[in-house]
Amino acid sequence: MLAKRIIPCLDVKDGRTVKGVNFVDLRDAGDPVELAWQYSQQGADELVFLDITATHEGRKTTIDLVKAVARQVNIPFTIGGGINELKDADALLAAGADKISINSAAVRNPKLIDELAKSFGSQFVVVAVDTRFVTTRNYVHLRGGRELTDIVTEEWIKEAESRGAGEILLTSMDHDGTKNGFDVSLLSRINAAINIPLIASGGAGNEQHFVDVFQQSGVDAALAASVFHYGEILIPDLKETLRKNHLVVR
Repeated sequence: MLAKRIIPCLDVKDGRTVKGVNFVDLRDAGDPVELAWQYSQQGADELVFLDITATHEGRKTTIDLVKAVARQVNIPFTIGGGINELKDADALLAAGADKISINSAAVRNPKLIDELAKSFGSQFVVVAVDTRFVTTRNYVHLRGGRELTDIVTEEWIKEAESRGAGEILLTSMDHDGTKNGFDVSLLSRINAAINIPLIASGGAGNEQHFVDVFQQSGVDAALAASVFHYGEILIPDLKETLRKNHLVVR
């Protein structure tokens, strides 16, 4: 069995780590460079850095901040926000990224997934999907959750895989920041439909939520933000709990 991965996420706005609930009411959560160092020391398996307003503000990810974070970590480092073309990904790779995460740009130009996978390899390409339940189904949302599309989440994820995505980062907007647990039913359904790793995001509030999402949905990794940023869950403690529940961790 592959080891389950624990991934802290740095949502960055104006050079600071922020966290909200259901993608709104953002509050400060600290210095991203300092947090990155702490997570690397604590034994996080990977780190995700998302420049959450880059797409909305029509700009690129802040390269200098990415370089500063990259210098602090010795674990795989994924960067997202404002990536629209190959040269954006190239610049982030040069700045210290191990993987890049694309979201809105991939939906608007699905061929970008093919191009990135061909140029850098599928293992470099993480397709992030923000989803919310609307009436009867889950639909993809863009621009940091601000824009509802008519794209059914499951269908888009399967297309992303077929185009060369190496991994899917799925955030349930309904669960995001609520600390009521991950959207296990949605994650189970998606995980059964694809053959690439799935990262669960949105809803972590305690250690049991991580146990539940791994045991019940079979996802490969679980991502969280505020519970780590504010010290509510320490990664060494979480990994020990997972081991006690017969889950393989690094």
